[in-house]
Amino acid sequence: MGLDMYAYATADTFDAEVDFTPKTAAEIAYWRKHPNLHGWMENLYYAKGGHDIDFNCANVALTVEDLNRLEADIRANALPFTEGFFFGKSDGAEVEGDLAFVAAARAAIAEGKTVFYTAWW
Repeated sequence: MGLDMYAYATADTFDAEVDFTPKTAAEIAYWRKHPNLHGWMENLYYAKGGHDIDFNCANVALTVEDLNRLEADIRANALPFTEGFFFGKSDGAEVEGDLAFVAAARAAIAEGKTVFYTAWW
């Protein structure tokens, strides 16, 4: 039990940037118990109009602009401190993997795909 986090790419398109259901998707990143990244994604989800009170199993699409902000926050060690039941603790060792995700997400978007984040806890 704990925080399992995923990023996917899909050829599907959606009318909204949150709370959509893809038909098919390919995993491009996985994190286990990286709550600060989850907190960043949660803030983005609500900023885009998301309504899931727990932000659990809710999808949020990522744009190039979102990825630019995310990369800047990762590099500045500015992901928001986030806690939750069985969320674990971000310790800074995730930076390389986070930046690899940003690069993979940008590449998927350049191919015309939609990239999105979701988590299950």
